[in-house]
Amino acid sequence: MAFRINIRTLLTFSLLIITICCLAGCADKKEEKHAIENRLAEASSPYLREHADNPVDWYEWSPEAIEKAKEEDKPIIISVGYASCHWCHVMERESFMDSSVAAIMNRDFVSIKIDREERPDIDKIYMNAAQLLNGSGGWPLNAVALPNGKPFFAGTYFPPEEWKNILTKIAEAYKEDKESLVETANALTEGIKSTNSLGDLGTQKNEISEAEYLSVMEAWEPRFDREKGGYQGEQKFPLPVSWDALLQHYYLTGNKEVLEMVKTTLDNMARGGIYDQLGGGFSRYTTDPNWLIPHFEKMLYDNAQLISLYSKAYKVAPSEEYREVIEESIEFVERELSNNEGGFYSSLNADTDGEEGKYYVWTTEELRNTLNSSEVELISDYYNIEPYGNWEKGKNILYRRFSAEEYINKEDLDAEDFRNSLSTAKEKLLEERQSRNRPTVDDKSLTSWNALMIDAYLDAFLALGKEKYLDKAIKCAEFLSDKMLNPDYSLWRSYKDGKSGINAFLDDYALLSKAYINLYQTTFNIEWLSKAQKITGYAITHFRDNESGMFYYTSNEHNNLVARKMELDDNVIPSSNSVMAQNLLALGTLFENEEYMVMSEEMLGQMYVQAMEDPSFYANWTKLIGTKAFGAYEIAIVGENAEQKNFQVQKKYLPTSIFMGGKKENLPLLKSKLVEDETLIYVCQNKTCKYPVSLTEEAIEIIENYRTGREESPNIWN
Repeated sequence: MAFRINIRTLLTFSLLIITICCLAGCADKKEEKHAIENRLAEASSPYLREHADNPVDWYEWSPEAIEKAKEEDKPIIISVGYASCHWCHVMERESFMDSSVAAIMNRDFVSIKIDREERPDIDKIYMNAAQLLNGSGGWPLNAVALPNGKPFFAGTYFPPEEWKNILTKIAEAYKEDKESLVETANALTEGIKSTNSLGDLGTQKNEISEAEYLSVMEAWEPRFDREKGGYQGEQKFPLPVSWDALLQHYYLTGNKEVLEMVKTTLDNMARGGIYDQLGGGFSRYTTDPNWLIPHFEKMLYDNAQLISLYSKAYKVAPSEEYREVIEESIEFVERELSNNEGGFYSSLNADTDGEEGKYYVWTTEELRNTLNSSEVELISDYYNIEPYGNWEKGKNILYRRFSAEEYINKEDLDAEDFRNSLSTAKEKLLEERQSRNRPTVDDKSLTSWNALMIDAYLDAFLALGKEKYLDKAIKCAEFLSDKMLNPDYSLWRSYKDGKSGINAFLDDYALLSKAYINLYQTTFNIEWLSKAQKITGYAITHFRDNESGMFYYTSNEHNNLVARKMELDDNVIPSSNSVMAQNLLALGTLFENEEYMVMSEEMLGQMYVQAMEDPSFYANWTKLIGTKAFGAYEIAIVGENAEQKNFQVQKKYLPTSIFMGGKKENLPLLKSKLVEDETLIYVCQNKTCKYPVSLTEEAIEIIENYRTGREESPNIWN
């Protein structure tokens, strides 16, 4: 807190001038279009290419841009966004296409455009600056920095006149009182370095009791929205990592209130406007607390994780509604985001023809022109269509108040007739919708996000048993091996138009390793496990801080920014460090690698206090806390029918189990104990195993007995 006050004091001079100017306003100037393409026309990012016709003299992040700023002694504008961001497009149209805005930017600044998905390392630094200065952040992100990259101003969306006023006053301050801006930039950069980095890490803690893990709910429960699900607030984000962690908490503790909280969240998301009721898939968040009004962009990372989450929930609480969400969301990803090489694109735009959500919403007239009268009546009632619209401009967002089963019972309908009629009407509407101008696709494929999609397919396969999902998981894994994995086990981050590029970040290494570990645990193909181990080994060598035991987000070889960050808190995607800690536990178990186990323990020990005090921001760390408190199960399945029995076991929800199988020499844990020529299941804990069993029901009963405390830990095969 003292640091933030210090920064704000240092900023008083420059920000006061900017604020006064913004309040005063300026004369309007007519927006002018610019036909000549700038250097972003050659960018790999679709988002950057959208700015190629701007009159702004944009640069990508490059030594050339930094050198130009230093040589001409100009501050740098760092403008960050992404292709599916609505307000990014608004600011591009309003400001960056305006020649009067461009004149200021080109005269007094060096302007750099950043795709946050290609360069999250840059985004993290300047987003941190915005959060320190303003208490919040978002996209578009617009920061201003010294020629050396140290920021002294940061904000989000600005209307064109306000943006011009800010830039004019910053330029004046830079010329007349640069010392104050330098002082501010130095102080702010120190704040960025200290936030979420080594100085914040807690003390070591290696032993965790079950009682300690149970107490995590004391800090977690007050944030729950028990009526609508999710967390309390004016907006709703899916945040699948939270509900995944709470699902595991229910498994370990039997706390049914936690399970109900997860189900309430999943039910309301599935029925709300955040879920595309016609085409499947989820939008990034809603602007209201009822899951109704989506910010219509659809991201691969959200949908991949939500497919996994609903698949796990289906194992715990099977329902037709969850099955439909899984299947429809996979269909959406395959229909809208497939790159036809086994991988997947990044996102769908929120806007169509410059209008947010236009592709997805309906007027009553459009419904009447597409459906017959009985179908209009059904759709209007089931999806809450209002004559004058339930959203802007008389448009309707489709949402439900009930599951199909609840609606059938409430209306006393014949179930088969209802489902057939609903399916026919939805097909008509989807066909009509697909004839509209479609949202643009960000057609780059990212390693980390595709890794999440591998996990999604695997979880869906294990929940629903559809072999095609396993086939797609393998195909995506092969795509990433072919296009993103180098001979030395370094990775590329992005792939587009047949070209791979941008050195990968820690989330790419962590999530791909995790996906390959999971693929091995599903198929028992040792090649995937070997790749996971080697990718993790590369990350240890090139990303790990030996002093703290944690991992930097950028590698040792590609660290040229004003701050080097560690990604520690779990957000929409689990933090790369929490995933790495879990990977090290799994690999340490599978390879009997004590060094990996110690690394995982040290990382968790560093994060224990933060995770217990604020679990909603460290949810993936709490999963590891639970695993350590209750113990992981090592399940080995060997023999001719090992893969089939493995699937039968994993149809059960067993989140703290590590599965292994295959040839005897690939199982260090059991290689001296295996019985040849017989398919057997070994249930172990802490490298100590019960007698093997042949029936999956017997293996599951052993695990359940241990979990519920009806039997002591296995001690037969010491």
